[in-house]
Amino acid sequence: MRGLNSIVRKRLFAVFMIALFVFTALMGRLAYVQLFQGVWLTEKAKDLQSRIVPFEAKRGRILDRNGKKLAYNISSPTVMAIPAQIKNPVNTAKQLARILRAPEEKIYEQITKRSLSVYIRPWGRKISEDQAKEIQGLRMPGIVVTEDSKRYYPYGSLAAHILGFTGIDNQGLAGLELVYEERLKGTKGYVSFSANVKGEKLPFGEDQFTPPRDGLDLMTTLDYTIQTIMERELDQAVAQYQPENALAIAMNPNTGEILGMASRPTYRPDEYRSANPLIYNRNLPIWKTYEPGSTFKIITLAAALEEKKVNLRQGFSDPGYITVGGRRLRCWKGGGHGHQTFLEVVENSCNPGFVTLGQRLGKETLFSYIRDFGFGQKTGIDLNGEAKGILFRESRVGPVELATTAFGQGVSVTPIQQVAAVAAAINGGDLMEPHLAKAWLDPETGETLETIQPKKLRKVISAETSQTIRYALESVVAKGTGRKAFVDGYRVGGKTGTAQKVGPDGRYLQNNHIVSFIGFAPADDPQLVVYVAVDNPKGIQFGGVVAAPIVGNILDDSLRYMGVKKRTNQIEPEDTPLVTPIVSVPNLVGQDIDKIKASLYSFPLKAYGEGKIVIDQIPEPGKRVKKGSMIKIYLGNK
Repeated sequence: MRGLNSIVRKRLFAVFMIALFVFTALMGRLAYVQLFQGVWLTEKAKDLQSRIVPFEAKRGRILDRNGKKLAYNISSPTVMAIPAQIKNPVNTAKQLARILRAPEEKIYEQITKRSLSVYIRPWGRKISEDQAKEIQGLRMPGIVVTEDSKRYYPYGSLAAHILGFTGIDNQGLAGLELVYEERLKGTKGYVSFSANVKGEKLPFGEDQFTPPRDGLDLMTTLDYTIQTIMERELDQAVAQYQPENALAIAMNPNTGEILGMASRPTYRPDEYRSANPLIYNRNLPIWKTYEPGSTFKIITLAAALEEKKVNLRQGFSDPGYITVGGRRLRCWKGGGHGHQTFLEVVENSCNPGFVTLGQRLGKETLFSYIRDFGFGQKTGIDLNGEAKGILFRESRVGPVELATTAFGQGVSVTPIQQVAAVAAAINGGDLMEPHLAKAWLDPETGETLETIQPKKLRKVISAETSQTIRYALESVVAKGTGRKAFVDGYRVGGKTGTAQKVGPDGRYLQNNHIVSFIGFAPADDPQLVVYVAVDNPKGIQFGGVVAAPIVGNILDDSLRYMGVKKRTNQIEPEDTPLVTPIVSVPNLVGQDIDKIKASLYSFPLKAYGEGKIVIDQIPEPGKRVKKGSMIKIYLGNK
């Protein structure tokens, strides 16, 4: 009996010890959870109970250099569902489908997802105010209309390839919208509330609102007026010549600021889904590569002048061709230009003359300047999709390749490279990085938070060489192949380009050219450089005939808008079939009508009134007009 009691006591003790151990372990675990995991578990519980309704930040506006809004947000309601709170999903889907004009089964599928919240995509995104009011009026449990916004481009297709566009979630997908996505998009806000496991809002929970932080405003270098002028001229060119495509760039040559840039064909950013992706994905001024033709001769001229391989007064005889490596390279003019100075070589865009300059330089020197001017590499412009172009490898450059490169054939470049390079040739010799971002602004106050400074990449030629180039190119417009770009008083300089296109088989196409012109003004102090290229225009295919007048019109209107004063010391154009010279109107007031008729041959006259003496005239004396313009005179007696 005593032995049995001992066994019972031992068992009871063992049970007690086990119970004590379990109790101690539980108390220890409880203490650990309470003291060390309490805060973490509380947060986890809150997370499980928390439901979030996001609020989009306002995307930053995109402005032109004068503050004109080119892209901004407008209010656009969006429908969100909280599936756990929906009492009758069948009826809810039916009502939403009716209002949103969407498939009922698709709506039902979305609102019954095992998810905390879902957007009704795509039918419920960025809906109209009337749709939003009708949905709110039904007071359907679990359906929330949140405040959203959509991107608005007030000027339609203006600067479309530059601005780009945004997607359904207001994310940048192209152009500046994509490049500066992080700074434009801002940070989302949200409302959070507590809900039970079914997603039903807890009655004693408090809503918490974290406001969104709006994106910054981007002020660009673009000028709305210059952009409008440029696009107007491109549209007229497309209507007249029906080309495969066309493009234009306007830049401040001293800073690299892009004042305008356009492509044709184009599209509307807010309707990009209905546009051909090949159109909106190809920003031609930075994407398109092709042989530049004679506009490239500016680089050869700059190198030859800088290396003192030529003087513009030196003579050159052009028989119409030059033989290099057993090949006859012809001038565009049959029979050649005969004896001329090298200034006239530039004016006449004489291929043999530029081949001679390339030979004097040699391949190492010429290609060194070509690379220094930025060819064969990206310019660094703040847009996506920029191409690099193609240059010959120097190891593969023989006499023929050197010769053709000197007059712009055999190399492949982009329009923006040409603009940046010519800007360096005329601005005193500084290669500037082209750019579109000018400043970042606070969206609330308009305060400037950051200013983007012009970036000088390197010095490529001297100021003296640059001055000589400006003179030579002004002479091209006044007396040479660029006459149709002449604008009286603005001292326009420039160069034509007519380049054959290469076909899929590597051969040059017949009667299929890219015609171009690059011009700048005023020649004594360049404020604007403009490049226009027209791909395969119908009819005449010469840069001096098609592209030069377009550039002249853009320069004329833009410089007048900019308030640039006209000059009097310009190179006067020669009287040719291409250009009617500009002359000053003589002072006829006080003169006898019979004597005027006998001596005045330059102007037709139309007389009004009685008498023999001119008492007034239109245009007024000294006004610059085209030779042969009519003068109206008013007659009377002293």
